[in-house]
Amino acid sequence: MNQNFTKFAFTDSVKNAQERYGSRKSYARMEASGDKYVLTDREIPFIQSRDSFYMATVGENGWPYVQYRGGPKGFLKVIDNTTLGYADFRGNMQYISVGNINATRKASLFFMDYPSQQRLKVWAESEVLKAEQNSELLQRLKVPDYEAHIERIIIFRVKAYDWNCPQHITPRYTAEEIAEGIAKSNPDILKPCCPDDVK
Repeated sequence: MNQNFTKFAFTDSVKNAQERYGSRKSYARMEASGDKYVLTDREIPFIQSRDSFYMATVGENGWPYVQYRGGPKGFLKVIDNTTLGYADFRGNMQYISVGNINATRKASLFFMDYPSQQRLKVWAESEVLKAEQNSELLQRLKVPDYEAHIERIIIFRVKAYDWNCPQHITPRYTAEEIAEGIAKSNPDILKPCCPDDVK
């Protein structure tokens, strides 16, 4: 059953730490709030506009592993309001995340928007699917004109999510965002120079 994220995150040891450092009362109220796992008009476009995210998985030995996943904007698709997925491209062929998902099925996703200082955390049950056995789903998850070898499909079934406060997020910008900012502030700066204009 889907739960408020606190059911996954607030273990006894976490609650003990909150008690010790003075935040337990406020977070106890959060625990009493309703479940939040269905993605809304706030989360869906945010996820769809990302060109990367961080994915944490846990192996059967109990050790966590965090992987950076990147691609063209929107490579991680919102299949429906409780399901995410992407076509998994060939990488360094260590398959740590794939093995961990097959072993424990648990994943945590971390989405960052550095310029806007926003971050979204998602708890999910994950699954590895064979691309050749899921052709219809694969067509939905493919990224047009992106030259990469697809090895499999990764699915995330959202169990909970939470937005973090913007505190301590250092704004960072991609080359594309910098170019867009320059173009907006000074449209003429990026226009090509014509030799005939040189006197």
